[in-house]
Amino acid sequence: MSHIVIRGVPFATRLRAAQGGARELLSRDRARAQQFLAGNSPHGPLPFTDEHSRDHDKSTTVPSTTASSTGAEGAGADGTSSIDVTDSGVTYTMQVGVGSPATPYTLLIDTGSSNTWIGAGKSYKPTSTSHRTGNSVHVSYGSGTMSGKEYTDTVTLGPHSVIKNQSIGVASTTRGFHGVDGILGVGPVDLTQGTVSNTRDVPTVTDNLYAQGTISSNSIGVFYEPSSSANVSNGEITFGGTDHTKYTGEINYVPITTTSPASKYWGIDQSISYGTGNTILRTTAGIVDTGTTLLLLATEAIKAYQEATGAIEDQTTGLLTITPEQYKNLKSLYFNIGSVTYEFTPNAQIWPRALNSTLGGNKGQIYLIVSDLGSSFGTGLDFINGFGWLQRFYTVYDTGNKRLGVATTAFTHANTN
Repeated sequence: MSHIVIRGVPFATRLRAAQGGARELLSRDRARAQQFLAGNSPHGPLPFTDEHSRDHDKSTTVPSTTASSTGAEGAGADGTSSIDVTDSGVTYTMQVGVGSPATPYTLLIDTGSSNTWIGAGKSYKPTSTSHRTGNSVHVSYGSGTMSGKEYTDTVTLGPHSVIKNQSIGVASTTRGFHGVDGILGVGPVDLTQGTVSNTRDVPTVTDNLYAQGTISSNSIGVFYEPSSSANVSNGEITFGGTDHTKYTGEINYVPITTTSPASKYWGIDQSISYGTGNTILRTTAGIVDTGTTLLLLATEAIKAYQEATGAIEDQTTGLLTITPEQYKNLKSLYFNIGSVTYEFTPNAQIWPRALNSTLGGNKGQIYLIVSDLGSSFGTGLDFINGFGWLQRFYTVYDTGNKRLGVATTAFTHANTN
């Protein structure tokens, strides 16, 4: 079978405006960071959540089976905690077909977890391609969970991406999910361990696309276009390689860091300078994370950044803020990753002013997306390059080669904010 790259599968980005404004957003980011620092299992940035629990109709067309539970609520089968389901301010969804003929489901794309499942919203509709495995599935996302039965079925991600016999969870009970039908997990396969009974690993959709010869690389490429709108289709995910139309120059690949706990996630080593000669974070380990909204740096780096920029903490939002005059003098941040230096412009460092209302902030005020990680340098995870950073670069999550790739895009130097 010829190998192809599945390009241009669109996804929608949704900014979840918090009732508590920026302080709640910042609290979620920092709480997530603390879970990472503890080395907890990263089962997902899944913020389409609320206080509601859903027990699904027992008369659903999915036949019931009897199997043992895979883990206690709130913890994986190995006893570890999970990244909290309410900890992210940004979500990403795409349409995924299940069965033949395919029923479309709206699923959250998650690079931080690896189980694919449905049933949080729309019920599963078995077809001739549906097969019961006899196993149960339980995935805990901290304050949200799903439990149900594991099936195999045909999964369609696009016109050229039909996966046969993909293992999927079918939820009988979910808690903490609202407005979506389930999860498309595209993280490393070992994150599925302990989630399905009688099963060590559950191959991800990317694993099976690769194993079935549809794609030539067990990797995904992710592209964002910066936007000043809260909810917009401004992203694309590429399975099996990269989309050269979405980045400029060359992709710089670096190995996953060996420093723990960053090594458990999409962790890399980098240093950061303010301007050309002021190093605010010497070479250290951290992570690239789609579920974190801000750019979080160790406390010592934030203090150096504040001293260099004159930024002060805004008492309303909790974010750093600068005056228009200080913004005129704001210098770029330079990220040294591997042998390549990436410029993070002054405009990239500020929150989109058109979205100040989502922060509970003032119209026209300038808020910075660079914020305190809440821990000191030397913890093994000294930065998180979150969504604000990812909007300016093309990233590749290469599971097969245990590496992460970064490239500039046409929007690296955009002035959209």
